Amino acid sequence: MSAWVNKWRGALGKTSRNTDAPFIAIRETRATSPFWVMVQKEFGDHIRSWRFVILLGIVTLACIGSLYTAVTALKDGAQTVGGDANFLFLSMFTVSSNGLPNFLTFLSFLAPLIGIAIGFDAVNSERSKGTLSRVMSQPVHRDDFLVAKFVAGLLLIAVVVFSLGFLVMGTGLITIGYPPTPEEFGRVIVMLLITTVYVGLWLNLSLLFSVRFKQAATSALSGIAVWIFFLVFYGMIVNLVGNALMPSDPSDVQGYMDAQNLLTLLSRISPAQLFQEAASTLLLPDVRTLNPFVTQEQAYLAISSPLSFGQSTLLVWPHIVALIAETSLSFAATYLLFMRQEIRSRS
Repeated sequence: MSAWVNKWRGALGKTSRNTDAPFIAIRETRATSPFWVMVQKEFGDHIRSWRFVILLGIVTLACIGSLYTAVTALKDGAQTVGGDANFLFLSMFTVSSNGLPNFLTFLSFLAPLIGIAIGFDAVNSERSKGTLSRVMSQPVHRDDFLVAKFVAGLLLIAVVVFSLGFLVMGTGLITIGYPPTPEEFGRVIVMLLITTVYVGLWLNLSLLFSVRFKQAATSALSGIAVWIFFLVFYGMIVNLVGNALMPSDPSDVQGYMDAQNLLTLLSRISPAQLFQEAASTLLLPDVRTLNPFVTQEQAYLAISSPLSFGQSTLLVWPHIVALIAETSLSFAATYLLFMRQEIRSRS
């Protein structure tokens, strides 16, 4: 009798093990996915690096300084000309005093440094250390290696940007005692998403230079040079082109409008200009148009009230699409260049 009982127990145990085998295999496959293992490894390396900690400290101190000026200006009643009392909480991001820039200006100026610092040695350091060939010798797709670098950096950028945004929101809530409305909260969240895309563009550019150049110093200098060019020199070049294209005849209204439209198009090639216009439009509901020309009929028929959240989003939607397109193009160039490179040991 005991032999039959043991036989039935063995059969039931084998059946349960066979039944659970597919689920165990699925769990093991999910847990050992090479792509997410590389993402977690890169994310942890960035957080533990002193370079990221120092840069994050600089950006945080700059944001705290701009936050202090905004709080001081709000307490003193120094509202900007375009401000609206109905959107007092949004003034934490746009108001400044004592000649110091506001939070949005600091973010557009210093946030690209985070993307450049994360990606300038992402690939060439692996190549110089000889670890790139070791990783590629494993059962890992080559594109997974590059995409993992980008995804880990973008996740880290999103964490930093949203942490700074929530820091400003929390400090403003404690200081002025005025909670944000759902519309104000939505505007800030969309602005932070645009900031993440904007910094992700600089991350892609630094990855491109890291793939193109073998030396980390060369790729870092190239990223900083592009950053300085768009923030400082590109506006000067556009102004020089504008002075050359303006018609000499003051009565040539159509020629003046065509030249101004061309200058607006050229200026919006710069990612810094796209980000400034998109973020300021979302945080300043009184901005009703980004067109440099407004006819008398449009000005007369316009309702003197701030735009709703949906209308402001529609107004900046072309800027968001342009930022995403520039980010995609830079990543596509990085992807093609990396896939065509030959990987050797110590190459």
